[in-house]
Amino acid sequence: MGKCSIFCLFFILLAGSNTLLAQDRYAIHYKYKPTVKYSLDRPEELMTPAALERREREMLAVDSTDLPVSEQYVSLIKEEVNEIIYHSKWLNASLVSASPMAIDQIRALAFVEKVELVARGGIANGFDGTKGIREPRESPISILYSDERAFEFQNNILGIPEMHRDGYHGEGIRIAVFDAGFLNADQISGLQHLFNENRILGTRNFVQGGSGSVYHTDTHGTGSLSLMAAYDPSQLVGAAYAAEYILCITEDVFSEFRIEEYNWLRAAEYADSLGVDVINSSLGYNFFDDPEMNYSKDDLDGTTAIISIAANMAAQKGILVVSSSGNEGNLSWKTITVPADAKDVVAVGAITNSLNKAGFSSTGPSSDGRIKPDLVAFGSGVTLWRQKEGTSVSSGTSFSSPQVAALAAGIWQAYPGWTRAMLMSKLLESGSQSDQPDAELGYGIPNYLRVKKTSNTGTLVERDIKIYPNPLEANELMLEFGTENNCSLKLYNTQGKMLNLLSLHRQGRNEPYRIDMGMLHPGIYWLEIEDSVRAGSIKLLKK
Repeated sequence: MGKCSIFCLFFILLAGSNTLLAQDRYAIHYKYKPTVKYSLDRPEELMTPAALERREREMLAVDSTDLPVSEQYVSLIKEEVNEIIYHSKWLNASLVSASPMAIDQIRALAFVEKVELVARGGIANGFDGTKGIREPRESPISILYSDERAFEFQNNILGIPEMHRDGYHGEGIRIAVFDAGFLNADQISGLQHLFNENRILGTRNFVQGGSGSVYHTDTHGTGSLSLMAAYDPSQLVGAAYAAEYILCITEDVFSEFRIEEYNWLRAAEYADSLGVDVINSSLGYNFFDDPEMNYSKDDLDGTTAIISIAANMAAQKGILVVSSSGNEGNLSWKTITVPADAKDVVAVGAITNSLNKAGFSSTGPSSDGRIKPDLVAFGSGVTLWRQKEGTSVSSGTSFSSPQVAALAAGIWQAYPGWTRAMLMSKLLESGSQSDQPDAELGYGIPNYLRVKKTSNTGTLVERDIKIYPNPLEANELMLEFGTENNCSLKLYNTQGKMLNLLSLHRQGRNEPYRIDMGMLHPGIYWLEIEDSVRAGSIKLLKK
């Protein structure tokens, strides 16, 4: 055989070998979750105290999604794969790096439900690249406010100054930020209070497997964070500058694969373990580098994309998830991206300084006909902080979303007894067009003052109201409340839907109100009580 033939044969064999040994990333989903080592009766073995505290606030029971993946399954797949990246409790799945040959072996295992290719190649180690997050290009903006303290416009339309005057700046609320990078965040003067006061509770770079710094790669997350957390009265004041923060990189700006949805899932499980109250996700997905991973508009049903499933699960565990709706309005796609399609996610669109929809802002509805976006905030020429030198202007639903997330944090501080569903419901009710929501602005612009007007903020807390028996097993509920002889009671389910409005009467102030709850099915409910003097709310468990 000639030298040329031998040379060519060598490279053919080498190419075939590389194909067989190539290490791509896959998600292995399991059919079952055997419970051997852990028990739902011992939740303290499964969850951190912070996570348990939030579950108690929401009156949510620990369930099978809180149990870890089977150690037996892990031991069996470990022999076949190159690397186990992480295990998802919520989805009962493992993310691995493996060759196609190994994956074929794993698919044949009886306990494996499905295997999904989520990314080509291994975990990224470097920061070189040019792809970045696509941000809308807007024509020059007609500024209706002066350059100095320009941020006041975006805060004013949400009622942030009034919220701050009432003493709510996000104290005691934990916010997780999922984004592409937080370059400069640790050097920006307006964010230094977070570091000086130890209010960055955790950081994770899930693009690099969960390790490494988050203060590099991209300023997109820095801008999102600044809109919530910055404090410099002359340049930018975020609505929740006194909250605690967790920073997670889930978006790989140098490639686009479904692995980023699993990064998001991993970040959500991490946030849950830290007792996070609010997640802001200024990210959205529809098309990928591998066209076979692309979504269609029919997939925007809130239950198809992994990231949407993960977002709904986070919400079901008591976390308010706020997401950008997408910047596709001027493109052929036009509609929302995932996870904005998720039912329990607050999807936020963008408006201009004339309070009209920004051209780039994605429209709804979801593929199953639900109102999306849910709310809107200023997103066309937003004052934010991405560079060390000072504030600048950027556009996108990526920067309207964190404004609503921070508003929600302040409102939750004002109403600490509210569940996640109640908070979401009140945000939508406060929208500027809540009576006529549409597919462009959703329920409109939320506002702290409208929430306050309809919720009697600060008048009572749960300890000032007594209901018994709670849990309720029979039909009659006793209520001790106030000193008046008449009050009204609104009954809500855990999704924030009002089920009933009752007018109550008692014979004297020393007598309890007696309420027939025979119409209730077993579950968790929220009671809002009001008389001519005061108002308050409390949770009820019906067995």
